[in-house]
Amino acid sequence: MNTVSLQTIDSYVAFIELNRPEAKNAISVQFLKELQNCISHVQKGKFRVLMIMGVGDSFCSGADLKERKTMSEPEVKNFLHNINDCFSSLANLPIPTIAAINGFAFGGGLELAISCDIRYASNSATMGLTETKLGIIPGAGGTQRLSRIVGEATAMEWIFSGKKLSSEEALSRGLVSKIVEPEKLKESSLALAREISESAPIAVSAAKKAIRQGYNLPMESALKWEQLCYGETFTSKDRLEALQAFAEKRKPIFTGE
Repeated sequence: MNTVSLQTIDSYVAFIELNRPEAKNAISVQFLKELQNCISHVQKGKFRVLMIMGVGDSFCSGADLKERKTMSEPEVKNFLHNINDCFSSLANLPIPTIAAINGFAFGGGLELAISCDIRYASNSATMGLTETKLGIIPGAGGTQRLSRIVGEATAMEWIFSGKKLSSEEALSRGLVSKIVEPEKLKESSLALAREISESAPIAVSAAKKAIRQGYNLPMESALKWEQLCYGETFTSKDRLEALQAFAEKRKPIFTGE
């Protein structure tokens, strides 16, 4: 049985489900391989948005420490290399990505979530980069991605202390965008995914590129970068379709061309 699966919802929404509930969706070697395979399929497909969610009472509790205990040092280093590649592949997808955090998201589980563009959480979720309590540091992008989301000082506070955060605190510090009742998390996250999928895909991809790559540039350079990204939409059929739909007072039908 697969521990990670990919489904298609409404033609354009890719839904990756983490399905190892008996282990709180911990990241084993098999789990990681299947996750990377699903992300590769998303890269090659015609999806417009990706959503990731865990089965059961956890999003992802981090690395499988029982399996980790049996690994040799070279095997641990290889695993770390592979998880970095996997999360970077996720972060570098040209389409928007949403993590729906139900329950626990610790260590590598939170690193998976912060490799996504947007995070929604259930109001019962608990999350944190807790690696310093295990004698290590976040090693799958956590020190870099978290600081870019919540700021350097807050990231240091949380990582140094291995703090476990409530969804309310995560919301107040900008780690998640929205919190909802557990039974409404999938519905709310899918509603956002569907709304994004109805926007012009070339424009959405260009906007993501503009935001992501312009974020750390000086403002003058960032504005020039924005204009370059804007230029990618200029010759698209979708731009013409939007103008035509506006004139005809109807909803545009975007094809991604």
